[in-house]
Amino acid sequence: MGMYDNRGLSGKRLYVAVAAWLILVLVGGFCTWYGWFGPGGASSEEVAEVVPTPTPEEAETVVPTTPPTAIPPTPTPASALPTVTQAEEVFGYGIAINGTGGGDINYWMGQVHSLGLGWVKQQVRWGYFEGNPGEMDWSGYDAVVDAANREGIKVMLSVVDAPHWSRTYFDDNVEVAPPDDLTLLADFLGRMVDRYQGRIHAIEVWNEQNLDREWDTAEGVNAERYVEMLRLAYQAIKSRDPNIIVISGALSPVGATAADPNNPDRVVYMDDFGYFDRMIAAGFLNYCDCVGAHHNGINLPPNVAWDEGFDDPTADFEGPFNNPDHSWSFKSTLWGYHDRIAAAGSAKPLCVTEFGWASAEGFDGYPPGFEFALDNTLEEQAQWDVEAFQLMRQWGFVRLAFLWNLNYSQLGWGPEDPNAPYALIDFKGVGRPAFDAIRAMEKP
Repeated sequence: MGMYDNRGLSGKRLYVAVAAWLILVLVGGFCTWYGWFGPGGASSEEVAEVVPTPTPEEAETVVPTTPPTAIPPTPTPASALPTVTQAEEVFGYGIAINGTGGGDINYWMGQVHSLGLGWVKQQVRWGYFEGNPGEMDWSGYDAVVDAANREGIKVMLSVVDAPHWSRTYFDDNVEVAPPDDLTLLADFLGRMVDRYQGRIHAIEVWNEQNLDREWDTAEGVNAERYVEMLRLAYQAIKSRDPNIIVISGALSPVGATAADPNNPDRVVYMDDFGYFDRMIAAGFLNYCDCVGAHHNGINLPPNVAWDEGFDDPTADFEGPFNNPDHSWSFKSTLWGYHDRIAAAGSAKPLCVTEFGWASAEGFDGYPPGFEFALDNTLEEQAQWDVEAFQLMRQWGFVRLAFLWNLNYSQLGWGPEDPNAPYALIDFKGVGRPAFDAIRAMEKP
């Protein structure tokens, strides 16, 4: 037969190897298909890691006993910061903070975030920070705007106090006043909007201008003059950013009008309803998107009108009971403004840029003239702060509401500071009962 020929055997082995390889491929493919798409398999949407939602106890933010030491902020270019969009909302929950007076602004803004509030109010003292024309120190406000935008919180800036170089009238009191030339405020507001383009969302034009301590001019308080200021401010703001909510300066609830005893023609304070009526007559509703309002609830609950006969025989401060007037009542004051707006044929909403109840419980003293802070317990403060938020949303005519305040207790002025009894944080930096109540409050 000659030499042994292995070609036929090699061919058979090749066929067997190829067949085995094909079987392995088919089995592997079936296993892969079954693992991904068979019963209990994972779909492509389920590949990402699932992070469990923390319980309320796990998510709780603990307020340290000592606020962090202030850290000078490093300016962040506007292009590198996120922008909080001006999404439509029915009602905005906010709080006033002191973001330039000490402590770490990122910490304080984190506390606002932990409270579940979407807005923050920061006062801008123009006169204090622009000592010479065109030399404005923006650094503190830069830090506030940057920190808020990082947390996704909208910003309302409330502008007050013209620089001394812009005024010619001064008296014995160190008071806030508008500039002689009202276009100077419009110019300042234009510069402010340009600087924070797209990163601020509302501006309040002045504060409690029915008091001469906020409008210290030779002629005294003057509603018509204020409306002219508001007109110029509105035009300057809207020409640069039409999305910014322009808020008229909130009045101080005052139940009387008084003149300077040395100059009967000079009004030093005016009943807020009377001043409001004069603003309406001067056309102020044409120059704002929202009507500013204030009320610090004295020692009346938020749903009590001034003429309901409410009484507290244990109260140290008896003004609302012995001398009833709308100005003592949170409810009556806000409804009074709303009714006047409606009577003028307008549907402009209110923006309540300052409200809250003071409590001196746990303090070693109280601010002079704030005896009502002795009447309100910490539990009442917590209850009424929450109830006021709920009422304003239910009433339907309030667009934004800013609780007064988060942290003004940290200025170091002690229990006689008139801002401290309203604060949600005590002198040691610990949250008061109102802090937890606001955090737990439903915010639809």
